[in-house]
Amino acid sequence: MSTSTDDRRKAPAGERVADWADGRLGIYGLAKANMRKIFPDHWSFMLGEICLYSFIIIILTGVYLTLFFHPSMNEIEYHGSYVPMQGQLMSEAYASTLDISFDVRGGLLIRQIHHWAAIIFLAGMFVHMMRVFFTGAFRKPREINWLFGFLLFVLGMFTGFTGYSLPDDLLSGTGVRFTQGAILATPIVGTYISMFLFGGEFPGGDFVARFYSIHILLLPGIMLGLVVGHLILVFYHKHTQFAGAGRSDKNVVGMPLLPVYMAKAGGFFFLVFGFISALAAVASINPIWNLGPYRADQVSTGAQPDWYMGFAEGLIRAMPGWEINFAGHTLVLGVFIPLVLFGLFLGVIALYPFIESWITGDKREHHILDRPRNAPTRTAFGVAWITAYMIMLIGGGNDIVATHFHLSINAVTWFVRIGFFAGPVVAFIATKRICLGLQRRDKDKVLHGRESGIIKRLPHGEFIEVHEPLSQEQMHVLTAHEQYKPAEIGPTVDENGVERKVKAPQKLRSKLSKAYYGEDSQIPKPTAEEYREITSGHGHH
Repeated sequence: MSTSTDDRRKAPAGERVADWADGRLGIYGLAKANMRKIFPDHWSFMLGEICLYSFIIIILTGVYLTLFFHPSMNEIEYHGSYVPMQGQLMSEAYASTLDISFDVRGGLLIRQIHHWAAIIFLAGMFVHMMRVFFTGAFRKPREINWLFGFLLFVLGMFTGFTGYSLPDDLLSGTGVRFTQGAILATPIVGTYISMFLFGGEFPGGDFVARFYSIHILLLPGIMLGLVVGHLILVFYHKHTQFAGAGRSDKNVVGMPLLPVYMAKAGGFFFLVFGFISALAAVASINPIWNLGPYRADQVSTGAQPDWYMGFAEGLIRAMPGWEINFAGHTLVLGVFIPLVLFGLFLGVIALYPFIESWITGDKREHHILDRPRNAPTRTAFGVAWITAYMIMLIGGGNDIVATHFHLSINAVTWFVRIGFFAGPVVAFIATKRICLGLQRRDKDKVLHGRESGIIKRLPHGEFIEVHEPLSQEQMHVLTAHEQYKPAEIGPTVDENGVERKVKAPQKLRSKLSKAYYGEDSQIPKPTAEEYREITSGHGHH
């Protein structure tokens, strides 16, 4: 009798396993603290999810491809199912890629999913970073997370480059040759880096195996660690949110992680996976069988890198072929200067959170996002950066642009050279003026209300448009932003008439601060007195 009673009182096996794990890992406490964490609901936050899901798809398809790819440059004669290539000499890497495409069940689809996912991952990273930039989500305490995201983008660029170099086809081989030339243009260390990567003179016999190790182990391992760190910091710092009713720097308004957000995130993952799979099924990408194996004495016509490396190539194509002799060595400035500009161009974006913090002197925590129009200088700077990036992207494909639009390649190159300097300036000025115009419109809406489209005739014959007053929530969104005051140097002479020495960094900070937050860089918000005067009947329709 007692035995049966004990059996009935014993907990189910699953619960006993969970209790055992909780006693050693603290799962219950961890879940209780985090599973009900609140996440705000805004469509722009889905950009980061697209990046995460694309990265997961890249890992899954990459594992499958490693089962069939042979990272060897040993030369063999091809006898596979692709008839036009039979009997041709090629590397084992190229032959195994053909086998994956034509002989492995589902191999071509997985190859194309892998490649398209990489393209979408980097495109999503680019757009996600710009969303973070334009809304000011990089401010304290998220500067480290911004650097994590930046490093993910840069490492993704090089992971993609090593990935599409592995098949050893004529297109990727041309790109590798271009890269090797750029490496050799680097003074002092260029020859050593080239030797480590290629194992001697180009193309050597080891670069595919070395790129393979970098592509599947080194770079993905670092990126996986950065992704985990990025997500941990998102949980720790809590998510940013746009201004709205009941929202402040001390709370988060949204939905709990479990079950609402997890259900939506799971569905969105399969939506992204399905979209990439459908794209891979209908849109061919990197058809290496049309190009043939790489040969050092041949170059494929119209050779282009993937879009994310086009900026670096555009800089080199637009740069004049300058060379100088220094201390008995030839310095190829036509390649070295673009590489330096490329690094500086990325470095400015990487360090921007710290630059803005120094200019404003703002060391507070920020969890409410800015509307881009309310930070016109920052927004204009971001648009100028994107403009320069896109112009150099055109430069990276100047031959394709010239042939498709029946233009002179010299004209395209000169457009890129001039546009690289003039385009960002024009974009900066135009964007800043647009932002200020939008600020004026917001101020007018707060004071006078929203245009209703209803025309009314007054007793004395005047026609006016009826304006509907905004709700309190709408007015809060339009007036919640802060307006910084420019940093001042202060008096240069003390109370005793002794001139105070002002350091150069202080002068620079003051000038930059005035450029960011001076009178011509922001429109004053409407005051309560202005609103009461307007709504009391003086000039209000």
